[in-house]
Amino acid sequence: MAEISKRRRIWGWWFFDWASQPYHTLLVTFVFGPYFAGVAAEYYATVGMDAEAAAAQAQTVWANCLTITGLIIAFGAPLLGAMADVSGRRIPWIFAFSVMYAVGSAALWFTLPDGSNMWLMLSAFGLGFVGAEYALIFINSQLPDLGDDHEVGEISGSGFAFGYFGGLISLAIMLALFVEQPNGKTLIGMEPLFGLDAGAREGTRFVGPFTAGWFILFMVPYFLWVRDDPAADKKGSVSEALRLLGKSVAALRHRVSLASYLGSSMFYRDALNGLYSFGGVYARLVLEWDLIKIGVFGIISVLASAVFAWIGGKLDRKFGPKPVILTAIWVLILVCTTIVSMDRTQIFGIALPQGSGLPDMVFFGCGILIGGMGGILQSASRSLMVRHTDPAAPVESFGLYGLSGRATAFAAPLMIGIATTATGSARLGVSPIVGLFILGLFLMRWVKPEGDQSR
Repeated sequence: MAEISKRRRIWGWWFFDWASQPYHTLLVTFVFGPYFAGVAAEYYATVGMDAEAAAAQAQTVWANCLTITGLIIAFGAPLLGAMADVSGRRIPWIFAFSVMYAVGSAALWFTLPDGSNMWLMLSAFGLGFVGAEYALIFINSQLPDLGDDHEVGEISGSGFAFGYFGGLISLAIMLALFVEQPNGKTLIGMEPLFGLDAGAREGTRFVGPFTAGWFILFMVPYFLWVRDDPAADKKGSVSEALRLLGKSVAALRHRVSLASYLGSSMFYRDALNGLYSFGGVYARLVLEWDLIKIGVFGIISVLASAVFAWIGGKLDRKFGPKPVILTAIWVLILVCTTIVSMDRTQIFGIALPQGSGLPDMVFFGCGILIGGMGGILQSASRSLMVRHTDPAAPVESFGLYGLSGRATAFAAPLMIGIATTATGSARLGVSPIVGLFILGLFLMRWVKPEGDQSR
């Protein structure tokens, strides 16, 4: 078999970002998440709740789903990383989790507009989400093989930018050809494609099969151009993986920079995922946007993510990842404070005229910053982890990184669910995100900009 060039391997690796980004763009944030929130809110309104209570309950249900999913990911991530290290193989794991991704997302077609099967559909969503996140652990662990410490920041940033463009194109296709407006037409004024029934919301529900098909199609370059190292094909066992994992966790007490970074990223990445998971839901329940407006907001946000991730990769190469991460966190703290402090009637306690468009304009601006800073934060975080990664066990190291990113993945949804229930407000319910960003910022004080690769 002909040797695959480094350039082609990098492109193959980038195609995972392109293939998988629609799960987050279409399902978590801009189409299925808000659609589900609307369906759930209408369902609870029909059983006697007032509008605000129904919206709060819908957000709580979505939060509970993400809490359970986050717990599953948190417990499995480090063990899976260690298993891949002792076996030396990654591609079979990525393939298996890709199947979970595709099956879970395709099943969302069956989400009924009356909300009668919402729990079954949340289970399907969780299956696909777990598959996507587990696959990402193994994908991230391949980054150190693609370049040296100075190259991986730019490779990571370009990969995220490429992936965000994939998310942008997939979102534009869904809005133009499938998602129904209240008048039953798509954004470009046509009936949903393939004769889908707008009255039954089939155009919007098609987001599930569309996401699955997109992933299957664009994972082909990845599986063609990315290979496991043949010399690393060795046997391993669960007990051996557990011993390796225990050794890695125990070694953290001697590696202050790595331990601090994992703790910091645990909080700020959880906060960022909370923003992504509840941004569209917030727009639907608090600002009362329809799916088309949320989708246009999504296009702007994802475009900003792609551009800023590319710029962030350049800044990472010039200044290193730590200052890039700190700047992004500060901006996101200001954005979150603004979002929590406004609704359709006021902003920072200042009353607005009825029908004011200021909340919409402000939230669009916030969306640009969330997308842009989020893209930079994810890219630079992956780069800084490479500087803390043991070259002899990259999957194990990124398993710990996956654990730190998902160990409290249930915390943001759980805290948002509790805050939403306690306040009875979908707006105030997202306030815990600010505290998580602040905790992440505090722990970055002990992280070495140059990293730490010692054992």
